[in-house]
Amino acid sequence: MAKPRAKREIELLAPAKDAATAIDAINYGADAVYMGARKFGARALAGNEVDDLARVADYAHKFNAKLYATVNTIVYDHELRDVERLITDLYNAGIDALIVQDMSILRLDIPPIALHSSTQCDLRTPEKARFLSSLGFSQLVMARELTLDEINAIHASTDAKLEAFIYGALCVSYSGRCQLSYATKGRSANRGECSQLCRMPYDLVDQYGNELVKNRHLLSLRDLNQSGLLADLMAVGVSSFKIEGRLKDSNYVRNAVAYFRKEIDSIIAANSDKYVRSSCGTSVCDFVPALEKSFNRSYTHYFLTERNHPNGFKMTSLITPKSLGEPIGSVMQCRGNRLTIDTAQSLSNGDGLSYFNGAEFSGFRVNKVEKGVVYANAPLKLSPGTMIYRTYDKAHDDNVSKSKTERKIQLSAVLRVADNRLILDLSDERGNYISKAIEAETLEPAKSDQRARQRDTLAKLGNTIYTLAECDICTNAFVPASLLTQLRRDAVELLDKTQNISYRREMRKAEDKTSLCFTQALVSADNVANHVAEQLYADHGAKVKEYAIEVGKGKLKSDQPLMQTRYCIRRELGACKKSSNAKSLPDKIFLRTGKTLLAVNCDCSKCEMTITLVK
Repeated sequence: MAKPRAKREIELLAPAKDAATAIDAINYGADAVYMGARKFGARALAGNEVDDLARVADYAHKFNAKLYATVNTIVYDHELRDVERLITDLYNAGIDALIVQDMSILRLDIPPIALHSSTQCDLRTPEKARFLSSLGFSQLVMARELTLDEINAIHASTDAKLEAFIYGALCVSYSGRCQLSYATKGRSANRGECSQLCRMPYDLVDQYGNELVKNRHLLSLRDLNQSGLLADLMAVGVSSFKIEGRLKDSNYVRNAVAYFRKEIDSIIAANSDKYVRSSCGTSVCDFVPALEKSFNRSYTHYFLTERNHPNGFKMTSLITPKSLGEPIGSVMQCRGNRLTIDTAQSLSNGDGLSYFNGAEFSGFRVNKVEKGVVYANAPLKLSPGTMIYRTYDKAHDDNVSKSKTERKIQLSAVLRVADNRLILDLSDERGNYISKAIEAETLEPAKSDQRARQRDTLAKLGNTIYTLAECDICTNAFVPASLLTQLRRDAVELLDKTQNISYRREMRKAEDKTSLCFTQALVSADNVANHVAEQLYADHGAKVKEYAIEVGKGKLKSDQPLMQTRYCIRRELGACKKSSNAKSLPDKIFLRTGKTLLAVNCDCSKCEMTITLVK
């Protein structure tokens, strides 16, 4: 008889810039949280001390949730010992796994902590997935640019858990393969210092300097939102669903986690024979989560459902890199600072509203709403029919800020008497069971039914993470409320200790020393920055042809790709070289900002674009 297939654990992975945000993420339903350590994280402004990470790990583990620490910059030779010490501290603090980019970490003298590959590892192929898995990575985050078919092929190639981004800001370049910030500003994205040149406005010019497109955000992608495709992602092998945003505030995280928790739970419930949630506890959200209420540049599925788009579709927000919020209606009348909007939405004092004014995106704050008239904080000149967007919903933001959502573990309790002892048995959804007894020789039979009162006393768990789901009273004794309260407290304390003892972290997988690298020659975009990483690759049959440009070994070549992307400016502007409209743009095009000139190179055989520096 065939052995039944194990259910695949599904994880909702949330970002957190600090401990308070991380605990919020857990309370609102995250199965795992990722945070930056004090150094070596790809968001330099989102570092945290080890003590704060330890506090989050301790809280997460109460729900069998996990905490991952990002140590995902490239590492220089003189920093290797610092990285070793940091990782040892993180392991001792209870961190469940490290998210890393630099392969040297696999050869350092560190504890056996589980390793996850960072998005900077640029995982796009089954060959690379097999290699990373063979090195000992237990979870692999895939490039955001992949299609469902490409993810499915990777899933078929490895037993490692697959992680995919489902929400948040998009890097225009394949992650880890953008050196534009370092080459032009001296700030390395692979060191957590990206200057976000992709969010800047550019002129598109031809080889003679003639303007083709003026002052547009030609590299600024919309935000990712795969909320309608979660079931498809599960079907092709994704186990961890990742929200981007380690610099976002707590309200952003609360709203996104609450939204995706509901969506993922619905899919798991409909496919309970295939999937199971990876952590425990129930969060009952006390506001209605809505993704359109959070910061967003409008949304895209990016390439998930289709690899090539010869006729183009909008991936960018060309006019502004700012939040577009949600369209709420159009202008009916505008006089001075008085505005009437044709909308079904309820507006509030303090809302932020915006509109497109030709080539500009402008906004204003609502001072007052009275009898359907909006009073802006400044005079406006808006024509009837102008679309209005709400970029800040004051009422929704207040509801999220005031939210008191908690996460609770369900308990089953049995109260009984045996051998002159009052005994409380507790079991929980995490699989724990304890039995706590207290001497009770003086208990007398009750003169009336005490079960309801005793259940109420046992259910008073408000200052704990528990809620009483089931309770059996197997005695007719009269138990003083004070005695039963003490027994409940002692039993809950014992249950907490049992969870602390029973929680087990995943350990690092062994490296397969016989596996071969996905390539024989590593180039600068593979980001080899130290001798330990170089030796690891050599051990697996690969030679470093070019080091990471940050280490300064060799001069930057004129044809050095500084950005590599599946996004294509020509395609976005409807001038794909494979389309009938190809000649609407010249063959050679450039991006210009200030004194900087960048060449746009389209490799139509791969349907990819690279950016190189001209001057």
